[in-house]
Formats: sequence, C-alpha cells, structure tokens
Amino acid sequence: MDGFSRVAKHTFRSRIADTLRDAILSGNIEPGSQLVETALAEQFGVSRGPLREAIRQLIEEGILETVPYTGTYVIDITVEDVDEIYSIRRNLETFAFEQLWDRRGEGFRNELLRRHEALTATIDAGDDKASILAELSFHGAVYEATGHSFLLRIWQSLRGRLQLYWAAHHRAHGIRGPRRDGHDAYLRLALGDDLAAMRDEIESHMRRGAEQTKAFLDGREPRPGRRA
Repeated sequence: MDGFSRVAKHTFRSRIADTLRDAILSGNIEPGSQLVETALAEQFGVSRGPLREAIRQLIEEGILETVPYTGTYVIDITVEDVDEIYSIRRNLETFAFEQLWDRRGEGFRNELLRRHEALTATIDAGDDKASILAELSFHGAVYEATGHSFLLRIWQSLRGRLQLYWAAHHRAHGIRGPRRDGHDAYLRLALGDDLAAMRDEIESHMRRGAEQTKAFLDGREPRPGRRA
C-alpha cells in the first residue's frame, strides 16, 4: 500500500472513504485483499474510529464485504458477477428509457449532454477514477429523470459493484478510462427518435464491455490471499 497520500487527522469520514475508494479502484489495494485496520490507520494517519466509519460506508456502497469471523475484504469481481451485472443493467436501463421516452425534454437533453462532456473531460485528462464516477453519472441520468424512486434505488445499489466492474474493464484494455468515443452512439440514440435502436444500443454497448472484461478475468492469475 505504498504511495498512498496521508489523510490529515481532522478530515471527515467521507475524505477517508474517498481515499480508500481511490486506492481500491486504482488497484493499489487489489480485489480480494483483506483490509487491516491498524495498517490502514497508520498509512492514512487517522484514528481507527473514523476509519471504521469509512469502511462501513464502502460496505454499504458494495465495494467492501465483511466475512463473519474472518475480516473485511475488497469485493473481487468474478466472471459470474459480470454476467449478472450485464443482465441486470441491460434490463434496468432499457426499462428506464421505456419509462422516460415520451417525456424526454430539453432539460434531459441538456443534462445528458453536460454529463457526456464531463465524462469526455475526465478521459482526456487520463483520470481513470474520475472517469468511473463520471460514467456512473452519465448512465444515472436516465434513472434520475424517470422519477421512479424504486428504480433509482436499485440503480444506486449497483453503483459500488459497477465501480469495481469498470475498473476491471479498464485494466482489461490497459486504458485510463473508457474509450473517448465509447458513448457517442449511446448519446445520439438516447436523444433521438428510435426507441428500438436505443434498446439495441443498450444491449450491444453493455455486451461488448461484459465480454471483454470476462476475457480479462478468465486470464487473470490467482493472487495470494484471493478468495474463490
């Protein structure tokens, strides 16, 4: 865990959580790794109280998991996880667009364009961690615009796993963020008039990423301490 920036003692739990999340998404803390509170507290320069609160936050986000009588681990995305994420997202996002399609207005158009520009800016900057959050924000626009509170809660419950999934996807390509033009067709169709074409784009957009990430995970060497 060398190279982490130390966190000042007066920072809030969210700052510690952000630092820990960044270390996980960048691969400095590897998938499947067990967290050792004493080592992390020393590394971040904080007491164990706020560190534990930050760890609980990341557990709620779905980035960490606690195994009874064993400890707390970084979630390790598997091929089976990718298949499940793909199937859920494909259906959820299709449903979201179906709910919103006839109610898309100028506000939705402007917001989706703004979020696409923000995503492109993070890619141009080579900021992998920021691009993951920007991609979450971009895809989240349709869920937010539906006004469907239960659908939005389901989407939010997937965010932690999606961050880990996209981090693995980027490592599969050896890239710092998604392809710059990777969402151009998605954006064009989301603002267009052909719902059937949008359905097809959601399917192909998500299937391509899933297959590439699964190929990367299949060829990944087992890590010391990695759990099955």
